[in-house]
Amino acid sequence: MRRLFPVTDETAARASGGSAGEGGGGAAGGALAPGGSGGLPGGPGGVPGGDLVDREWSLAELGLAYAYPEPGPGEPQPWLRANMVSTLDGAAQHDGRSQPISTATDMRIFGTLRALADVVIVGAETVRQEGYRPARARAEFAEAREAAGQGPAPAIAVISASLGLDFGLPLFTSPSVPTLILTGAAAAPDRMAAAEKAGARVVIAGDGVGVDPVRVVQALAELGHTRLLTEGGPRLLGQLVASGVLDELCLTISPMLTAGDAQRIAGGPSVAVPKRFELVSLLEEEGFLFSRYRRT
Repeated sequence: MRRLFPVTDETAARASGGSAGEGGGGAAGGALAPGGSGGLPGGPGGVPGGDLVDREWSLAELGLAYAYPEPGPGEPQPWLRANMVSTLDGAAQHDGRSQPISTATDMRIFGTLRALADVVIVGAETVRQEGYRPARARAEFAEAREAAGQGPAPAIAVISASLGLDFGLPLFTSPSVPTLILTGAAAAPDRMAAAEKAGARVVIAGDGVGVDPVRVVQALAELGHTRLLTEGGPRLLGQLVASGVLDELCLTISPMLTAGDAQRIAGGPSVAVPKRFELVSLLEEEGFLFSRYRRT
């Protein structure tokens, strides 16, 4: 993997060891930090003079590259990031799942983002489609999580209006951290009772049947979860975008074309004024681009 931000001909040439305009990259892990000097602080980098060492980034180095913003003075404020993958022609899925358009490095970043989060927010349909399981504790991140005051693994928070979920799944029966279900105050009482009987914790985050995204963020923060990660699906991400609560998007651009009628990464009604985000970092491996954007 190599760092491409800022993207210049010189960046590509130095990362590949060739002249400007030559190809390069691949599964190795040389890096260019912003400004063109070799390396990330504490992360993968080159030797004095800017020469780069081609090697795979470690999980610790990925953790530094994707660290949440340092909290300011006073009460910690929630920070919500999304992690999604899209093909070149805008498909967020193939045959209903994201795995076919992903890659091993994308999954390493996926695992890293989970390991940095307090809670992973996901829509009920994505739970059903992707066969969600509990987040697992990662030994590589155990020390960092303990230092940050986090438990061994993030909780999974499922957004569901109907609570039409299979409470016999491991996500509910055997998580290391109780699964949260966020729903509205008007949700069916019998389904809420079934969820709680299965071991889930039901959190009310809306006055009607469904949830209010602003209240979702607030409710999780009140539980002590301020490092928030959502993995979609597209309908949930669209709601978060429309409500203005999304702070950051980590988007993997897959060098594939699928055509068809697959969903985009965000669905639902459009916003009145497009949301502007700024590029924070851009990594590349074998044609896959791993971008990170924050709200301006």
